[in-house]
Amino acid sequence: MKRIAYLGLKTLLVSGLVAGLAVVGKKEMDYRKGKADYDSAKELAGLLWQDGRGASGPEGAGDMPKGADAKPSRGPADPFGATLAKLDFAALQEVNPDVVGWIAIPGSNLSYPLLQGEDNEYYLNHTWKKEANSVGAIYLDCRVNGDLEDFNTIVYGHRMRNLSMFGELKYYEGYSYWEEHPYVYIAVSGGVYRYHIYSAYEAALDQNTYGVGIARQETKEDFIRYGLGHSVIDTGVAPSAEGHVLTLSTCTGDGHSTRWVVQAVRDSKQEIRPWQQ
Repeated sequence: MKRIAYLGLKTLLVSGLVAGLAVVGKKEMDYRKGKADYDSAKELAGLLWQDGRGASGPEGAGDMPKGADAKPSRGPADPFGATLAKLDFAALQEVNPDVVGWIAIPGSNLSYPLLQGEDNEYYLNHTWKKEANSVGAIYLDCRVNGDLEDFNTIVYGHRMRNLSMFGELKYYEGYSYWEEHPYVYIAVSGGVYRYHIYSAYEAALDQNTYGVGIARQETKEDFIRYGLGHSVIDTGVAPSAEGHVLTLSTCTGDGHSTRWVVQAVRDSKQEIRPWQQ
């Protein structure tokens, strides 16, 4: 009897191990396939860098701004924005009309096509090519305007363990990471926008952090105060109620009741460059 019980337990443990390895294997396959899909997007878009960590091409394109007040040493006034302005938007839309732009943070791995679907579920588990994959895509909330003119524009992405997608957003828990990565860029059909990151915090899903269509002055001011008051970093940057806020949302890794949020305000001094179609 003891031997039978032992063999049963052994079989159960082996079965559990095999199932666990299968899950890990599937995740690794998704990572590899996802990387291939997004590398193809960069190539198709004609971008001059393989990720946000650097660039190549015209003079000055490799001089990424570092720090909130730093300026590039040579080349265009904003080489990163100038490079984004040259991406081939039409080629991306031929593959998937849901592509509405491109999002990138200089100096990081975050450089991806930006999608917007009919709901907020589909791109949780589909890549920009509409292929089923747990890495998903970076996508706009289906309720916001794709032209980025809302007061609060929400963008979602997974916090992947290999630091792909929104995996590096967790590093905004530290002020030093913000110093080296203070900007988010988004290119859409109207041009290239630069956003200055001003807060990072953990938010409940029922907070006004996720409010859209905000129009009242008082509500906007409450929204700004909440983000600044809950931020774990003090950046010295603060939006106004007349500004445009970008809310990047990902999971915390500690369950589903809250999300990790990084917020940025559009830089009104940033030149908007037209796409070169």
